[in-house]
Amino acid sequence: MASRDQFNSRLGFILASAGSAVGLGNIWKFPFETGAGGGAAFVIVYLAFAFILCFPVMVAELAIGRKSQRNPVGAFKVLGYKKWAFIGYMGVAAGFLILSFYNVVAAWAFGYFVDMVLGRFDVGAHFGDFTKDWITVGSYGILFMGATAMVISRGVSGGIEKAAKILMPALLIMILALVAYALTLPHAMEGVKFYLSPDFSKITWQVVYKALGQAFFSLSLGMGALITYGSYVSRKTNIVSAAAIITVTDVSIAFLAGLMMFPFVAFLTEGDLVAMQNISGGPGFIFQTLPGIFQSFGDTLGIIVGAGFFLLLSFAAFTSTISLLEVPTSYMVDERKIPRKKATWIVATLIFLIGIPSMLSQGAVDWLGSFVQLPGMDHKIDFLTLVGLVANDTFLPLGGFLISVFTAYIWRKQNFNDEIAAGDEAIRGSLLQRYVDFAISYICPAILGFISIVTIFNTYVGIDILAWFE
Repeated sequence: MASRDQFNSRLGFILASAGSAVGLGNIWKFPFETGAGGGAAFVIVYLAFAFILCFPVMVAELAIGRKSQRNPVGAFKVLGYKKWAFIGYMGVAAGFLILSFYNVVAAWAFGYFVDMVLGRFDVGAHFGDFTKDWITVGSYGILFMGATAMVISRGVSGGIEKAAKILMPALLIMILALVAYALTLPHAMEGVKFYLSPDFSKITWQVVYKALGQAFFSLSLGMGALITYGSYVSRKTNIVSAAAIITVTDVSIAFLAGLMMFPFVAFLTEGDLVAMQNISGGPGFIFQTLPGIFQSFGDTLGIIVGAGFFLLLSFAAFTSTISLLEVPTSYMVDERKIPRKKATWIVATLIFLIGIPSMLSQGAVDWLGSFVQLPGMDHKIDFLTLVGLVANDTFLPLGGFLISVFTAYIWRKQNFNDEIAAGDEAIRGSLLQRYVDFAISYICPAILGFISIVTIFNTYVGIDILAWFE
């Protein structure tokens, strides 16, 4: 087998993989899913799924990648199961499509960072004007995609690993600093109490579904990113312990994001519980409400905190765009035999071009803003949302289900267990190894298969299966 670029260190691999997992969803989605899902009760369900379901799938992806030393498509071919390469093609397509709209949102975050530095706090009141300004957003998108391509073009050790060793510690320092400041705000403790006080009465099948989805999606599973990263790992690396560390890192960042966001929410609502419950999270709160909160801190402090927050958001996006671009680039290098630098810029350019309709759907072009009405919806959705539903909500859990089935029943558990034991023979026969073996055989296929069915029927057929269980 030809020599393959590898991570120079276990730390570099873990930081890069954790960076792939840590993204925008950790900062703006997790805290508000938590608030809507019963606070600490949601956190408990989320953590359970992260370790019971997601951890075994992560180990499986890393094992497939390391054993094959190939991209998500080539991995199945090298292992001798060419017919199963469709899983890899689906993963490459998912990475391609997700990055096409993710880059648009990353451009918003970076644009807001620039506005905060310049003290333009009123940008939040004109969010719609900002998103429909396709020239400005497109320019930031080109910068963001260009920076991502620069990292990927330099290879695994010289690009991805070096970037991860800078970005991940910086991201952690920024979020800890923002948490520390947020906790000093008036009514901050009311926000923390709201965030961490469990309300199990709010745990419904819908909340469980969202907690599972948040855990799975936030760990970059099902699209081959970790198969790709696993292919760059030394056989001496204990991929089971590495997967555990990656999982802990991701859920820790998400948890810290909640400790940062809810004091801001409490400050805005003056600690009113009902008002906090009615806060709508996601892009609306991040891009429309927060700039006004930062402005209330005063010009200098507002600029520091506001710029720090949106720089944090940009860094979180950047660590994910790197892994998203690496998936299709690795495919082009391995399967199409295109040199890495050329492949990187070809793929980056194509993804940016495909992302233009998503960018224009946010106010610049009306018909893209009301693009299609799916059977499971009572209104039309924009093009960006449609791409997210297809690539993120549909392809990823389906990919995870198929990877679980392949690992347990096609590749066979013996081969899987031999591969995970390669980095640490002591794990063979251990309780942890037996659990991973059981989970990948039964728990993961059952739950991910169910989630895939629920998503497909609810979104594309208009049948809410979860309602049957209420």
